[in-house]
Amino acid sequence: MSTIGKGLGTVEVRLRWDPSPLGEPPRHLDIVGAVYSADAPYGPPVYVVHYESRSPDGTIAMSRHSETGRGLGFDEVMVLEFDRIPAAYTRVVVGVIIHQDGVPRTFADIANLGVAVVANYRELMADDLARVADATTATVAEFTSNGSEGWEFHGALHGLRIDPADFAAEMGAVRPAGPAA
Repeated sequence: MSTIGKGLGTVEVRLRWDPSPLGEPPRHLDIVGAVYSADAPYGPPVYVVHYESRSPDGTIAMSRHSETGRGLGFDEVMVLEFDRIPAAYTRVVVGVIIHQDGVPRTFADIANLGVAVVANYRELMADDLARVADATTATVAEFTSNGSEGWEFHGALHGLRIDPADFAAEMGAVRPAGPAA
């Protein structure tokens, strides 16, 4: 796991995809963030942030949301303000899910898919999720706090073939390095 960004302030996780072809049901993807405590950084999340929620203190929120992939640029954006997250939390994992609204889909089924992690106009990571093409959910980023040194970004691409409803409970588990699905 490589450390690319140190002492992070405000970070954006951005997601884009193309809409469904004419006549097909919408392809609905979401960014999901899970926050872990200093007491249990690999235990269950203290809270989960997604399109219908934000963190209790407002430090993690969605600034853009789409249920179809229509529009220009990135369709979903999650903003994480690491310089404001309380010291009680020391780990944040961010992932992407595909809603399985009656039509089973994997990342291979999503056209023009891309995710990026950006801090202060600097791209920390960009990926098309092709390495986890057979997955229905994927972790894409991990952030950890080192106390006085601040928050660090770690690449964390790992695909899973699980129901999106179960993803929040699984996304922070300890995993071997690599994009296994």
